[in-house]
Amino acid sequence: MTAATAAAAAPPPSTLIKGAFGFGAVATGVIETGFNYFLLIFYSQVIGLDARLVGLAITISLVIDVLTDPALGFWSDNLRSRWGRRHPFLYASAVPVAVGYALLWMPPEGASQQTLFWYLLAVSIVTRIALSAYETPSSALNPELTSDYDERASLQGLRYFFGWSGGNVMTVAMFGVVFPLFVTAAIGNGQFNREAYVVYGYLAGGIALLAILVCAVGTHARIPLMAPPPPSRRHTLASVFREMYETLADRSFLALFVAAGLGAIATGLSASLTFYFTTFFWGFSSGQVAVLTVGIFASAALGAVLAPIASRRLGKKRGAMIIGLVAFLGAPLPILLRLAGMLPGNDDPSIFWLVLLTNTLDYGLIIAFQILTSAMIADLVEKAELRTGRRSEGVFFAAIFGIRKAVPALGILASSFILATAAFPKGAKAGEVSADTLWWLGAIYAPVILALWLSMMAVLSGYRLGRDDHENNLRKLAEARAAADLRPITEDGR
Repeated sequence: MTAATAAAAAPPPSTLIKGAFGFGAVATGVIETGFNYFLLIFYSQVIGLDARLVGLAITISLVIDVLTDPALGFWSDNLRSRWGRRHPFLYASAVPVAVGYALLWMPPEGASQQTLFWYLLAVSIVTRIALSAYETPSSALNPELTSDYDERASLQGLRYFFGWSGGNVMTVAMFGVVFPLFVTAAIGNGQFNREAYVVYGYLAGGIALLAILVCAVGTHARIPLMAPPPPSRRHTLASVFREMYETLADRSFLALFVAAGLGAIATGLSASLTFYFTTFFWGFSSGQVAVLTVGIFASAALGAVLAPIASRRLGKKRGAMIIGLVAFLGAPLPILLRLAGMLPGNDDPSIFWLVLLTNTLDYGLIIAFQILTSAMIADLVEKAELRTGRRSEGVFFAAIFGIRKAVPALGILASSFILATAAFPKGAKAGEVSADTLWWLGAIYAPVILALWLSMMAVLSGYRLGRDDHENNLRKLAEARAAADLRPITEDGR
């Protein structure tokens, strides 16, 4: 029996192995939350680096990260080692991720603007590449741990639950515990005390280190049951690009890729305007915003439970289409109801509970949608293997991760145009923005975000791989492996 045949016949992963795989996403959730929500304000408002230089450093590091993703994915698909294709990356990335992230929050004191810029840029690049060297191979473990159509959705459900929860825990911990501990007579808001971020760096880096090692050690026993690398061959830059093109030249992948890009733009737009809607449009206090954030825990659990059920009963694509349409049509509904004058004013307590309920349910549906579409990536692996003779999990996940990182800035750019068109005043405080401006903010945002979401759904409809197709691909691969096992015997005449 060949190694490939043994891998295909592997038993289902245990609950502990599935839990370890899912818990590994905590590292990504914690670090991405810091990059997205804390880094800009820390360097620009706390450290004093020009916000334009902060934005430039973050952008350059992100571009370099996106460019290295395909190389890391291809490398992890072809690595030959006694620890398999993925685990050397997991073990090797653990310390660089933790140390790099901790150092990110400890810039040199009294440094010049130029020094601070280069420090931020260098440490951001190292941290992002180290994280990608973990995230791409670890995510590629999904189709290696199981070939079962529904089990893959279940594994992604755990991955997304821990990823969303990990990032959310750190946000709640910072605003609920760490920042209040660093309030001083001179600094009335701990969010602007640099010592608070030193603690955050150690804490977040330590949690990321733990999550990576739990994932690596917890799935280590499956290494002998995972697919072997393709036959050793000499690579040139041209051959690498040719093989990646051969792998990704598939209509269903293209549908997922473009849909992921449109979804990332919509996410960037939505995230960048969240503060404006919670603070100005709805008039919520910081305490109410904190409760909305805590509601994401329930959303993550809802999504993790709902996605596998949808996979079993509807299939991944149909489940994603139905859940996605409900989620994305419902997302701007409270805003549209307010614009139509069908909701009471912000002084009515019911408004907060309505937004909390709809937010929690809608995020849960969105997370379920993300789980299903990510599991759809895993099912492309066997289809590509039939065409190319190679398993390329890393290339598939790296391509999707790359587009998700590359285009959210377009959503942020769109948000700036929306604010400008609505004539939103700079430096405004809660209660200082006119009702007319707020109306236009909602009136412009709602159709734009709807157009992006619905365009994404239309593109996703081009995905053409269902349960029967996947099982047929597995059967064909099993037949090919069985023939390969018998061929030496036939040729030897014994």
